[in-house]
Amino acid sequence: MNILFLDQYSEIGGAQLCVLDLLPAVRALGWRAHAAVPGHGPLIKRLRSQGVTVYPIVCGPYRSGEKSARDFAKFLLDVPRQAHVIAKLVRNARIELVYVNGPRLLPGAALAIGRRVPVLFHAHNYIGQNSATRALGWSIRRSRATVIACSNFVAGPLHSFVTGPRLHVVSNGTSDQGFRERKFDAAQSCRIGIIGRIAPGKGQADFLRAANLIAHSTPAAQFVICGAPLPETLNYFDEVRRMAEGLPVDFLGWRDDIAAVLADLDLLLIPSKQEGLPRVMLEAFSAGVPVVAYPAGGVAEAIDDGVTGFLVPEATPDALAARVDELLEEPARLRSVALHARRLWERCYRVEIYRERITRLLADLVSRPKAVRETELPLSRR
Repeated sequence: MNILFLDQYSEIGGAQLCVLDLLPAVRALGWRAHAAVPGHGPLIKRLRSQGVTVYPIVCGPYRSGEKSARDFAKFLLDVPRQAHVIAKLVRNARIELVYVNGPRLLPGAALAIGRRVPVLFHAHNYIGQNSATRALGWSIRRSRATVIACSNFVAGPLHSFVTGPRLHVVSNGTSDQGFRERKFDAAQSCRIGIIGRIAPGKGQADFLRAANLIAHSTPAAQFVICGAPLPETLNYFDEVRRMAEGLPVDFLGWRDDIAAVLADLDLLLIPSKQEGLPRVMLEAFSAGVPVVAYPAGGVAEAIDDGVTGFLVPEATPDALAARVDELLEEPARLRSVALHARRLWERCYRVEIYRERITRLLADLVSRPKAVRETELPLSRR
């Protein structure tokens, strides 16, 4: 089978790592992968290292978060050019399935091929802006796309556009990051981190506001910010660096070796206001790093408060800092949560589980006649 993967970024984030994790299973099944991505980021090299033929496609850049009228106008100009590239690739490479990893290239795919080739849309984030949801709904209806959502939270608005048998909730999966037991001795040292793209929605500003409070109550605490900004979030990155002045904060930049980063942490904070199902949370489960998070979106679907992680119901830096201070006084509780989170990862979030569920769906979409494909039973939901 020939699969065309479409991604809206060539920088690497959680959504892109989901595709990179899937590719070994694609190769093992004897399928051939092609990809079209914009820009010149590190994703291109990583795809080629796995034997993927990569083609350029235009997409943005657009402002992060809520889109402006200017962003929308640029998007409308991009879509016909995207459709031209996609139609040519589908024809020349004899593509049998188009896998759209994120919403920005879905309208181009729908315009290019309609229902001639099966389309799978993988949604990693909640889509709530009116213009975006209208474009998404038109694209899903035109292509009759099958949809994967990484959490029930992300699937919520998609029910308006796709019927039950074509909407599947498939949790992300990660490789084993190497479990390590920790002493959680705050009096000696405690490294508290945040990992992810540096962008307003990821919460680095709240992390630093909480860090400022924690540093006063726990003088031995050290803080880690791991990640890099996109071009459109450079101003926010400058703000984050200014906020970190005077605090014991290490900026690690983008790191491929997340297992090594997690091995050096005692707590992972996720102060995002909106999340699909953050991959780094699952990696922390695997590594034995307790997670303290705002109950945003899919986070609350994976964390049983006090059992597999800790939620901060009041999504404020003050509440986040207070919860961390409380937990640092209870090392036995932190060790218990780390063990329960590891067991949850083993049951539900291993990369092998993720690969099996996705590849089974891909095979079904291509092998079944169209009439059968449109009435297939959904995968069980987590």
